[in-house]
Amino acid sequence: MALSFYWYPQCGTCKKAKKWLDEQGVAYESIHIVDQPPTKDQLLTFMRASGIPAKKFFNTSGKKYRELGMKDKLQDASEEQMAEWLASDGMLIKRPIVTDGNEVTVGFKEETFENTWK
Repeated sequence: MALSFYWYPQCGTCKKAKKWLDEQGVAYESIHIVDQPPTKDQLLTFMRASGIPAKKFFNTSGKKYRELGMKDKLQDASEEQMAEWLASDGMLIKRPIVTDGNEVTVGFKEETFENTWK
């Protein structure tokens, strides 16, 4: 199973997730989330496959999120609109996103990775 691993190399959480995948011997393709952010359609697919609310795909602790006032914008935004914003700037996306085309995880929790990617 080859995974797509959307990450930002300077991100501490991403490094932990990468280390975990490497230690488990899980094959994956690294995709730089800022240089190659997922498209709007990919993000919509991820949202629907993950069962995670669209708002949870935002990096709420990020500088970009605060600069753009996303907290207020998200109140009434549609899933489509959220996916468009996320696709426009990889720094807005909570990371890492890991997917095999069916399953999708956002962020890194060792327990979730154990249950999903082992």
